[in-house]
Amino acid sequence: MAISSTKDVPNTSATPEHVAIIMDGNGRWASQRFLPRTAGHAKGVQSVRRAVETCGNAGVRYLTLFAFSSENWRRPADEVSLLMRLFVQALEREVSRLQEQGVRLRVVGDLSPFEPKLQELILQAQESTAQNDALHLTIAANYGGRWDILQATRRMLAAHPELAAHPDQLDEQLLSNYLSMAWAPEPDLFIRTGGEQRISNFLIWQLAYTELFFTDCYWPDFGEAELRQAFDWYSTRERRFGRTSAQVYGSAKT
Repeated sequence: MAISSTKDVPNTSATPEHVAIIMDGNGRWASQRFLPRTAGHAKGVQSVRRAVETCGNAGVRYLTLFAFSSENWRRPADEVSLLMRLFVQALEREVSRLQEQGVRLRVVGDLSPFEPKLQELILQAQESTAQNDALHLTIAANYGGRWDILQATRRMLAAHPELAAHPDQLDEQLLSNYLSMAWAPEPDLFIRTGGEQRISNFLIWQLAYTELFFTDCYWPDFGEAELRQAFDWYSTRERRFGRTSAQVYGSAKT
């Protein structure tokens, strides 16, 4: 299992192993161009392709994209419908490209509200790419960080009913084993495009020690240059995980 950054100090390098992105600003990008918001979401699919390619070339091992939150159901019905159609189209068109690039695809979140066709496409895409290992791409769809912790707690108690009578036996590692991304290391770098500076219920357990990078750039305009700028910023960060600078560098630096 992945190392918990609140329990152990993970190995780090100048290149993030795991990048998590909130792809924000599609609607505002379209509105500034007097286009329907849906046009921004369609354009954003191209940025997903660029992010996958750039991360693969840079040596990133895990890329997690927040595509649709559990709160996004509150958006106008026509926009939600379009997002669902785009999801279907992306799965139909992009899986062969992911295969060529050696990308493994996973989708995390509560998939039960999705129509059967979409659920089937998700299952097929995950199965067909299951042997790939060049890059692990995760799409968070109908996902929420609080939902993740709640479902993990329920699954853990179902597997270990004795914990109800002996809660002292519960620890962080046991619970984390049941999170939806238990197989992945915690993100090293979090990116949010579009100018907002919050994590919006995304991976709230896993982001405890993640470096947070915010940019005003809207997601449809976020390309290789912008992503590498975020990587450059990350490489300058001193990741202490509770330690002093002297401990990090093994010197008297303070």
